[in-house]
Amino acid sequence: MPNAGSLLLILAAVFAGAVVPLQAGANAMLGRLIGHPLWATVVSLGVSLTLIIPVMIAFRVPMPTLGETMKGPWWIWIGGAAGVIYITAALLLAPKLGAASFIVAVIAGQMAVSIVIDHFGLMGFPEKPVSIARLVGVALIVGGMVITQLASAVPVLASQAR
Repeated sequence: MPNAGSLLLILAAVFAGAVVPLQAGANAMLGRLIGHPLWATVVSLGVSLTLIIPVMIAFRVPMPTLGETMKGPWWIWIGGAAGVIYITAALLLAPKLGAASFIVAVIAGQMAVSIVIDHFGLMGFPEKPVSIARLVGVALIVGGMVITQLASAVPVLASQAR
């Protein structure tokens, strides 16, 4: 049973996850309104900067030096690229798949990669070896993705048969 501190962290993560479909929907509509999903990606990232910079100023977050950032491993830059990939994928795929199907596919991909990261202790995470229970958990998530996708396809197939 998680303690109160870890329960708060879990609830914060659930909240962060809850805004993801809102982001996908808002960005998809933005892409349609401004004419191209890539411009919507740029606008979305610009809004992110506009929101985070005042927070950083308010908290007096010191500016890192270029030398400090260059000390890290090459993969520290993946985060920015991953953000662009996710936002653009959401813009292109969420309107076609629907919010639930898109998000469950995203979660399945996240779980598959996360279990590998945990197992090998990659990217600074502590090692958490793969266990049968963890594999079953990931399999249930992937199974849920398949069921969600199939359930979404059934009404489409039924309407096409008419």
